[in-house]
Amino acid sequence: MTQRRRPPKSSPDRNGLPKARGRWLLAVLTPLALAGAGIAIWTSFDRTTARHAPRRGAVEDDDHLTADIPPVETPPRPPAPAPEGMVWVPGGKFVMGGETIFADAQPSHEVEVDGFWMDRTEVTNAQFARFVEATGYVTIAEQTPKAEDYPGAAAENLVAGSIVFRPPDGAVDLAAEPQWWIYVPGADWRHPEGAASDIDARQDHPVVHVGWLDAAAYARWAGKRLPTEAEWELAARGGAEGKRFVWGDELLVGGAWQANIWQGDFPSENTADDGYTGTAPVATFPANGFGLYDMAGNVWEWCSDWYRPDYYGKSAKRNPHGPPSSNDPWEPGVPKRVQRGGSYLCSDAYCVRYRPGARGKGAIDSGATHVGFRCVKDD
Repeated sequence: MTQRRRPPKSSPDRNGLPKARGRWLLAVLTPLALAGAGIAIWTSFDRTTARHAPRRGAVEDDDHLTADIPPVETPPRPPAPAPEGMVWVPGGKFVMGGETIFADAQPSHEVEVDGFWMDRTEVTNAQFARFVEATGYVTIAEQTPKAEDYPGAAAENLVAGSIVFRPPDGAVDLAAEPQWWIYVPGADWRHPEGAASDIDARQDHPVVHVGWLDAAAYARWAGKRLPTEAEWELAARGGAEGKRFVWGDELLVGGAWQANIWQGDFPSENTADDGYTGTAPVATFPANGFGLYDMAGNVWEWCSDWYRPDYYGKSAKRNPHGPPSSNDPWEPGVPKRVQRGGSYLCSDAYCVRYRPGARGKGAIDSGATHVGFRCVKDD
């Protein structure tokens, strides 16, 4: 099973994520083009600089990721038994969005969402491998681009691959076009950093380099679906209304980091005070109030909604499913879906979109080294 990739697009992206894959195929081997194909930055107003000793600890069972996870008191659930590896998120009303430093998270607005089941963790490499083995699915990053889909791309650039984070050698001007993304031939979910890398020791890490189309295919196979943006935020808040982070209002709790994010000078120096420079095994950090892990940091998570920066002013009040189509002014014509939760590349001094009310976005045919997903299921 394969998915058709989208035609190439180009234009700046102001959300801190890589451009659509087609743009990179047009530019990947052209030095001058690469110099101008970076990603414009996020702006952060949180400059906390606290440090602490790392907190580690991974689950051992990479089958359903239930062993050795600390017990969490979960909220009331329906009479039916919980699907394996999932927790119940009770429905209700909550105030969505409201991150004042991000225009696309305004205005804050009350919505009501029905209850649902959600994967306790992000989908792991081991879980995604079982899907691929059962279906023969080929992800977008593994497919060789076709010339007719990317007119103008040099023939030597038409190679399968994905977008990888590569830290620069030293400090860079964060106000300039970033230089920390590169299109790497051979990079895909099995080879996160490129053809020479593997996931042998990362079976319990979240799968990455999956586009929205790939994530949706997995969800269908698993008898689940991708969460709506409203469902995702309700779940991330864990029953704690109006908190700055998914765990509370303070960045550190007892001197410990609560999520896998960046510490140090982004993008050149990651001090790994939280124990990780890349992805962490799922469920390494404490769960939120609903028993869900990694609802902040680690990897961005795909949602089902199309992305529009002005949607919050028009959102339905009950079970919103997003706008009928996508429109990103910074990359016109590129169909994008919402991403939530931030990633290990988010920094409290640079990118704070790991907060529960902040939003991300991504082209549906493009994955990256810090993009994954989790699924939900109706009662």
